[in-house]
Amino acid sequence: MKLPREVATFDSASAMVMSIARFLHDRDTPPMGRPTGRLLRPVAATATRLPVRLRETIYSLASGAEARPAARTATLDIEDVAARIVGLYPQRRYPAVAVGSSNGALVHLCAALGIAWLPQTLLLPLRQRQVPPDDPMRAVHAFDTTARALLARNPDFVLHHLHDPNQDRLTSRRMAYFRVKRTRLGPAYERFLNRTLDAGGVLLLAECTRRWPTTRVGERHVFQFGALGGLEPSQYHEGDPRTAAYLRRYRAGRTRWEAPTPDGESPEAEWGFEPALRDDAIAFARRHGYQVRRLVFDEPEDLSPLVADLYRWWYRQRGLPADRLLVESFILLDPWWALRTGCVPYWSTFPVQSSADALARHLDQSDTYDHLHLALFCHGVESVGLAPVDRWHELLRRAHVSGSFAGVDPRRYPSDLSTFFRFQSALRSIPARHPIPEPLSLSQFDRFFAQHRHRYPAVRLDG
Repeated sequence: MKLPREVATFDSASAMVMSIARFLHDRDTPPMGRPTGRLLRPVAATATRLPVRLRETIYSLASGAEARPAARTATLDIEDVAARIVGLYPQRRYPAVAVGSSNGALVHLCAALGIAWLPQTLLLPLRQRQVPPDDPMRAVHAFDTTARALLARNPDFVLHHLHDPNQDRLTSRRMAYFRVKRTRLGPAYERFLNRTLDAGGVLLLAECTRRWPTTRVGERHVFQFGALGGLEPSQYHEGDPRTAAYLRRYRAGRTRWEAPTPDGESPEAEWGFEPALRDDAIAFARRHGYQVRRLVFDEPEDLSPLVADLYRWWYRQRGLPADRLLVESFILLDPWWALRTGCVPYWSTFPVQSSADALARHLDQSDTYDHLHLALFCHGVESVGLAPVDRWHELLRRAHVSGSFAGVDPRRYPSDLSTFFRFQSALRSIPARHPIPEPLSLSQFDRFFAQHRHRYPAVRLDG
C-alpha cells in the first residue's frame, strides 16, 4: 500500500488515510504512515544523539525531502491522485463512508464503524529554497505562476498556500505548503461511493468549522499566514514577547513578523471544511438514493472526548476493561493497535498548551483511568505555545496506577526524531490483547450520541 508521491506523507490527511485504510485491511499503521518509513529508523536513532542544531538540520532535510518541483506540481491532475487514494481501501460494501475534514478522532470513529474516509484536503509539497521561514511577505507570491497553472488544470479545487514559521519552521526551509480543498466529490470519489456504498447507505460529512484570516491572491487561491497550534491568528500579526524571544533564538533579525494584511476569512487550511463540497455531496446523494449525515464540530479536538467516551462505553458493552487511555498526537495514531490493546483513544492535534488543557478537561470529566500512555508529536523546535514537558508529566500523574510516555524521550522533546518509530514499539509493548471486534452499527452510534450529546456542546450530528 503506497500513497501517491504527489502528496506529502508527513501530513495529517495522508497519514490518516493510510491509518484507516490499513485498519480496514486488518493491519496496523506503519511509522510515518508508510511501510518504507522503517528504513529511516537508524538515521533517526543516530540524529537523536546529536546536538540540537544538527538535529534540526536533519529534520529539515528529511521532512522537506518529499517536496516536488513546482513545474511538476503545476501540471498535476489531482483526480489521478484521488483515484490512487480510493484504491488504498478494500473494495467492499460499506454502510457509510465519511468525507471531509482531516481528524484523528474521526479515524477512530471510522474504525469503530468499519467505514472508509475520503479527505477533502490534500497537501501538495513544493520544493522551496529561497523563502526564509520568517519572511511571509516573500512567501505570499513565491509560487503564483504554479498556483495559476494548477488551478486552471483542476477547476474543482481551492488552494490554500500555508506559511507557518512557528510550528513548521524546519520543514518550511525546504518546502512550501500547498493545501488543496475539493469543492466537488469528483469522478474518483463518486465511482468509489457508487461501487462500495450499500443501497441507501450514508454519506457522512465531517465538517470542522474552524476558520483563519487569509489574504486573497487570486481566483480560488488564498494565502494563510500561521496555523492552528500554539498561537492565535492575531498573535501572528501583533507583537508578542514570546514571539520576539522565539525569533531571537533563531537569529531572525526581527522581533515580529511582517505579513500580508488579511482581507477575509477562509476555512483553516489543514483542518477546516470548505462548505462548497456539501452542496455537491447532497446533490450526488439525492441522485443515487443515499442518505447524508453531517458531523459538525468547531475545533479539531472537539471530537476527541466524544470518541474516547464512545470507545469506553463500547469496551464495557463487550465486557472488557476500559481503564487504559492512549493519548495520540497529530500523525502518531493507530486504530488497529488501540483496539488490539483495549486502549481508549484520545487524539490531540499537537503537543501545545491548548491541547494539554483540553486533555486535562477530559480527565476532569471522566472516570479515573488506571493507565495513561502519552504520545507527543515532535516537530523539532520549541515553538511558541508548546506545552513544556513538566506539563505532560503533571498530566501523566493523573493515572491511578501508571502513566508513561509512548515512544518519546522527554529529555529530547520536542526534537526527538526517534519518536516516530518508537511510538509503534510502545503500543506493541502494552501487554493486553483483544480481538478486533465486529464494527458498531450506525444506529448504536446514534443512540450513544443521543444519550450523551449534552457532554459535547461543540459537536452536532445532523440528518
